[in-house]
Formats: sequence, structure tokens, C-alpha cells
Amino acid sequence: MNKVRTRIAPSPTGDPHVGTAYIALFNRCFAHQHGGEFVLRIEDTDQQRSTDKSEQDILSSLKWLGLSWDEGPGCEGDAGPYRQSERSEIYSNHIQQLLDNGSAFRCFCTSERLDELRKQQMQDKAQPGYDGHCLKLSQQQCESKCAAAQPHVIRMKIPDSGECEFTDMLRGKVSIAWSQVDMQVLIKSDGMPTYHFANVVDDHLMEISHVIRGEEWINSTPKHILLYQYFGWQAPEFCHMPLLRNPDKSKLSKRKNPTSIGYYEAMGYLPEALLNYLGMMGWTMPSGEEKFFLSEMEANFDISRVSLGGPIFDIEKLDWLNGKYIREELTDAEFTKRFAAWAFAPEKVAQIVPLLKQRVERFSDVASLGSFFIDGSLEISETSFAHKAIDSSQAAKILQFTLWKLEALEKLGRDGIEGELQALAAKFELKIKDFLFPLFVALSGKAVSTSVIESIVILGIDITRARIRQAILVLGGISKKQAKALEKEFRNF
Repeated sequence: MNKVRTRIAPSPTGDPHVGTAYIALFNRCFAHQHGGEFVLRIEDTDQQRSTDKSEQDILSSLKWLGLSWDEGPGCEGDAGPYRQSERSEIYSNHIQQLLDNGSAFRCFCTSERLDELRKQQMQDKAQPGYDGHCLKLSQQQCESKCAAAQPHVIRMKIPDSGECEFTDMLRGKVSIAWSQVDMQVLIKSDGMPTYHFANVVDDHLMEISHVIRGEEWINSTPKHILLYQYFGWQAPEFCHMPLLRNPDKSKLSKRKNPTSIGYYEAMGYLPEALLNYLGMMGWTMPSGEEKFFLSEMEANFDISRVSLGGPIFDIEKLDWLNGKYIREELTDAEFTKRFAAWAFAPEKVAQIVPLLKQRVERFSDVASLGSFFIDGSLEISETSFAHKAIDSSQAAKILQFTLWKLEALEKLGRDGIEGELQALAAKFELKIKDFLFPLFVALSGKAVSTSVIESIVILGIDITRARIRQAILVLGGISKKQAKALEKEFRNF
């Protein structure tokens, strides 16, 4: 085996996901077990959604977990730069190679034509995908359209027949018919590469030997292998890991489980416990021991021991393991130090103090008024939501609509939250005080508390989401049938 190099390539378009940490962990363990290198690359080609804050959150979360990288941002090597937004010239040079050798073509189809095409394919129950319309254009026609600055993308050509065969490290031989593979856009109309193009170019130039990623990318692998062939490059080994699952076996999602690494940090989990738990996702130590450190996992790692059965991300099991770490690994002094750093982090206290200061008469009032900022789940019951103007079903509806509104906000800024809540209250034809009552209870466990808006900003979307979900369950829950009806009503609100 040549030198092993693996990578993780998150997109900075939201909160750092535990799934990212899970894949990063297995990539690092595989590389280090073989004496290789683990690379971090930031895939920020989506310029509209990518943010510097999201990138910094990703880097901070991985560092908090102890998942340092051998090469990447802040640890530069010869293969950089490690942000795709800084590699535009590289992509321009390489896409020209594909245009020159006839492996790619310019597509001038409008969004309207593509929408109509999709509608027709759905009506005909045909395989969705691009129909090759612009393949018929002559070179002269393409040059004329380019000279007129007509917007276009660059797509890859796909074989007309046959199938793509490749070997997956966990799944063995995989065959996918070329008829199932779309003529993928490689370069968008803004000149930025898509994931499919950039990741192949970057993996080759960064000498990535093994691509270890989630199984959702299996169907995209033929496109990537074909690009390697078009360039005349040797493809890396592919390994598609099973996806993390909710207890009901559905794909791990923020609507059913907290998915942000920041949530687990904010809830007071130990990073080594969370990392240990992620290591248990579809893999076991040879000894069967459930509690192990990163160094032990790296020393004993064998990717062939990964199970393809969807690993269940069970919060109760994580709680058990975290408690085990607290009791077995922390001295009283270390416990005190870590608890104080978590509960009284200066940036957290600085946010909370202005809210509490205006409402307390003495320091002893702080605990009762502000304890919900560091509480896990709150002790609430259906009677906690008793209100003269709102019954329990309306309270649940208010909470669900608020949750959907908050999830749609790009960032939880005070003004944005206030505007959305004011608008919702008006739609419900309720005074803002009455409308906010269920939220006071859901977030603080109390009928009266600090500002709902400020509390949401401080708690963050993941803890806010978890508490609202808990409150809805306390109020009797929302069935699938009810949820479908509510979603329809919400869209028309």
C-alpha cells in the first residue's frame, strides 16, 4: 500500500454536524493506523450559503473533540490552499482540459427549460436527468453564445450504455448502470465548481489514497470515477460508511435528534465521551470494551470491522457513557475545573448577566431565575401551559409554527426573531404576551422569565429546538397526520 492519505471535507453552510465528526474520526483512525496523514479541506464553493462563522465553528468543534488534522487550515502543507474558494485557477485549468478532450460540454439551457423537462419526466415516470440537448450544438454555436455572454454551465458527458463497476472497501463489488447517472454540472454559471468536480480534482492533487465518506455518496461514485478516467488519473479506494440513524432507524436529522456538535458541548458532555460514542457507531474494539480513548481506537482500528447496519445514535446510551467518564476519569478537582469552565464561560455569562441583572433583588435570586440557561431537559407538565386565552392544542400549534420559523432563519439574530414572532402572533390573532406564554414555559420551565427573544439567542437553535420538541410532547404530541395538516396550514400562513 502506498502512503495513506485520507480527508474530511465539510461545507461551512451551517452548524457543525455530529455526522461530520463521525466521518472525520474514522478517516483519522484509518490514516494513523497505517502511518498516514489526515487532511481537512473546506468545501466552500456554495458562495451564497458558506460563511466564515460556520467555518470557524467547524474548526473549533473538531478541535474541541480532539480531532486535530495533519494538514489543512492552520496546518498548511504542500497541497494547499485548503479552501476551495481559493483554488479557482486550479479548477479553471482543469475544466479546460475536459472541454479540450471532449469529455465535457457547455450547456446553455435556461432554468425554465430544465423545469419543464423535469415536469415532463415526472409525468412520463421517466428517469430524471438532463436530456443532452446542448450536446447537439456545434463548436461555432457554442463560441457564438459565449461571445454574447450567454449564461451557461459546463456538464460532463456520460456513456450511453453499460454500467460502472467499482469495489467498495466494505460492500465489495458495486454496479450502477450509466442510464442512472445524470450529466452532472461541473462548473456552475457563476464559474464556481460543483462538489463533484472540485472534490475529484482536489483529491487527486492532494494525493488522497482513500475516500472514506457516508453511504449517501455511493450513487455519485460513478461520476467521480469517470472524471478520474477523463483526466487519466488513478482513482482512490472508496469506502462508504453507514449513515447515523435515529432510534426509529430513520436518517439522523435535526428534526428528531440534536445534530450540532455545539449542542453537545453546550449541554455539558465531555468531548472524549462524545468521541468515544461516535467510535462505537458501527465499530467495536477487538476486546468488546465500550469505553476507549482516541489513541486506543487508532491503535486497534480495522475498517473491516465496521458493520453496515445503520448505527443508532441513542442519547440515553451517550448519557450513560458520559456519566461513566465523569465518574471514572475526573478527579474532584478536575470535575470542579471543567464544570466551572462550562457553566461560567465568560462569553456565556456576559450574555446572561444583562438579562438577570434587571430582574433580581439579590444574588440568591439568580439560580431560580437563570438556571434554565444551564439546565438540560426541564421539568414541565401539561398543567405548566395552563392559560386563560390558549388551550393545549393551540399551545402545541404555536410551538410547532415557531420552531419552523426559527429553523428557516439563516441566523438567530434578535431583530429577525422578534419580527417573526410578532408576525406569527398577528396571524394567530393573539396579543404578543399571550402568544409568547407557551414559549416562556417551553424554554425556561416558568410562566414568567427573561426575554424569550434574548433567551433563544443565548440558548441557540439546537437547545431551543430540543426544548420546544419536549414541550410539544408534554402537550400530547403531534401525529404524522396532524403534522402534515399543520405544514400545509403553515405554508399558507
